[in-house]
Amino acid sequence: MRADSTGPTTPPCAPSPPCPLCRSESAQGFVTVAGRDYYRCPLCALRFLDPAHHPDRETERACYALHENNPEDPRYRAFLARLAAPLLAELSPDASGLDYGSGPGPALAAMLREAGHRVALYDPLFAPDTGALQTTYDFVTCTETAEHFHDPASEFARLDALLRPGGLLGLMTIFQNDDARFASWHYRRDPTHVVFYREETMHWIANRFGWHCTIPRPDVVLMRKPGISGAGSAEEQT
Repeated sequence: MRADSTGPTTPPCAPSPPCPLCRSESAQGFVTVAGRDYYRCPLCALRFLDPAHHPDRETERACYALHENNPEDPRYRAFLARLAAPLLAELSPDASGLDYGSGPGPALAAMLREAGHRVALYDPLFAPDTGALQTTYDFVTCTETAEHFHDPASEFARLDALLRPGGLLGLMTIFQNDDARFASWHYRRDPTHVVFYREETMHWIANRFGWHCTIPRPDVVLMRKPGISGAGSAEEQT
């Protein structure tokens, strides 16, 4: 039953699109909110928006322009430190990294450079230098970016290819934990957010690529690619 003109309705009845992460054909209708259909995957636990409702690039750019991601803002830096702190604890000096989805204000890259690391930038809208995708790195960061992936299966395969053996992938995205509140959830209301992950989704991704997964704090994930890196953790260097 519709709660109001923009409230949730029963799940869509049309055939479900395949899961954009695990490619399963068994995704199920989840909920419709304001005419936008969402699905859930029983295999990888992803919740995702119907691809027919994905925003175009110009809509995405307009939404991103509204974000206040000032690299000098101490509150924003404190927010990013939730990933930066556990990541820095694992990196050896002078590691080489990539900030994937760096956005218009690459504050995390600045923080990691201040800690002595080399950081390249890639963002399809704000730093579209594909040359940064032609090499490999000791670490890759992906903060408040994975929820924007229209094709997460391909994006995570690319991230795997960007990591050297033993390299670290640092992710930050708000986990989707409460189906009952999904319709009113602020994270869902951002029109550029099209996929939503749970902890079990992150473990599925790790298993898919053979990564070791740790969740040092809520909404923060470190994935280590197997192998020995020349710039792995300090522990590995001893």
